[in-house]
Amino acid sequence: MSTRINVNKLQEGLQTKRLGRNIFFCHKVGSTNEWVKELALFGATEGTVAIAETQTAGHGRQGREWFSPAGGLWFSVVLRPKLHASEAVKLVFVSGLAVAEVLSEKYGFSVETKWPNDVLIDGRKICGILAEMNMKDEKVNYAIVGVGVNVNFNADKVFPQEMTKTATSLETELGKKVSLEDLFRALLEKLETVYDSFIKKGFAPILASWKKYAGFLGSQVEVRSGDEKFSGLAVDVDEDGSLVVRLEDGSLKHFVYGDVSQRSS
Repeated sequence: MSTRINVNKLQEGLQTKRLGRNIFFCHKVGSTNEWVKELALFGATEGTVAIAETQTAGHGRQGREWFSPAGGLWFSVVLRPKLHASEAVKLVFVSGLAVAEVLSEKYGFSVETKWPNDVLIDGRKICGILAEMNMKDEKVNYAIVGVGVNVNFNADKVFPQEMTKTATSLETELGKKVSLEDLFRALLEKLETVYDSFIKKGFAPILASWKKYAGFLGSQVEVRSGDEKFSGLAVDVDEDGSLVVRLEDGSLKHFVYGDVSQRSS
């Protein structure tokens, strides 16, 4: 197995109707999300994918740097759902569920989803998701879902030292490399299945499935929201995607954005 992507194999046996039918590949790009936004503006169809072997300016929520070395899967997908803008945030949960199910079913991992946009193995991040949107008259014109999965590299050796306690990779966990192309196809197929279910059946069944992986629920957490920190019990994730925490004074607080970390009881 290689850290290089074989472009000719990305669509080999791909069982999707839309996702991945048009693929743009580059060895090195600033950000696949920024790249695919340009494609979307020029009319790229739903399911168009931009994928790169490395990103030099990959970013997560709130513009945070996303370390993207060779050997990972760094790709972004154009979606054109007929949704109100307020509904687009739910695509993060759609994508997170798809990734969690693939890693669980394909490799047998006990994975966790972390609110709102991460997938973990043994408490360390293996995947981050960034959903962005372009809207017109409060309707989604297009949405971009960026997926970054740490795959064929030793996380303890490749990542900066400050990241080694919080991030991992498939190679680190499995002790071997896997096929990047095979994983890419599995992720696209699962993402299309979950996305179609979301469009047809709504968010409730997606959220219910996502919560099954949400090991932080029922635990003591700390939430950083803006310049403030809150501590309490993670009670639920609501139907609008907000995190519900019972604070130490007994009151319930809903967070629509923020960073959550578990605390020892």
